[in-house]
Amino acid sequence: MSALQTRSKSLDEIEFEIIEFPNGTMKRFVYENGTSFEEYKSHASWLGMPFYHRTSGRNPVTGKLVPAKGVIAVGRRAYGVIACGQMACGLITFGQLSLGVLFGVGQATTGLVAVGQLGISAFFGLGQIVIGHMAIGQVAYGRYVLAQLGWGEHVWDTRAVDPVAVQNFEWLTSLLM
Repeated sequence: MSALQTRSKSLDEIEFEIIEFPNGTMKRFVYENGTSFEEYKSHASWLGMPFYHRTSGRNPVTGKLVPAKGVIAVGRRAYGVIACGQMACGLITFGQLSLGVLFGVGQATTGLVAVGQLGISAFFGLGQIVIGHMAIGQVAYGRYVLAQLGWGEHVWDTRAVDPVAVQNFEWLTSLLM
């Protein structure tokens, strides 16, 4: 058996370790190979969601990842007001694929403000490849663009300097000097 494979167990053999904390409950299962499944949910909730929900590993009952869903959600897949995970969805997100409404940080991200390798923003984007009203990146598109290679209405890049773009990014040049 490889390190990732585990012996099948009947549902009767699966016993979770349940740990009660003052603010929440931890459910844990350790496989024979040392890998584990953990899920923590806070007792406090808001709008029917736990205030804090964290998951890691595969659930031994289903063999699947359990998404974290809460006001603050942390897990491989996370959905919440503030979400952090490989794939995160919410108002404020952090993750490889980060689908934020207000703010997103990640490898590929969205939001009113998006910071990432690929950033798609409604207002401000910062990253390697960026789209946004105001975009700063290696390759960027927007109304006001500061980039190595940019396209848009007012562009400041290696090919041209639009005075309106320079004026728009005056705040940045004053920070750097």
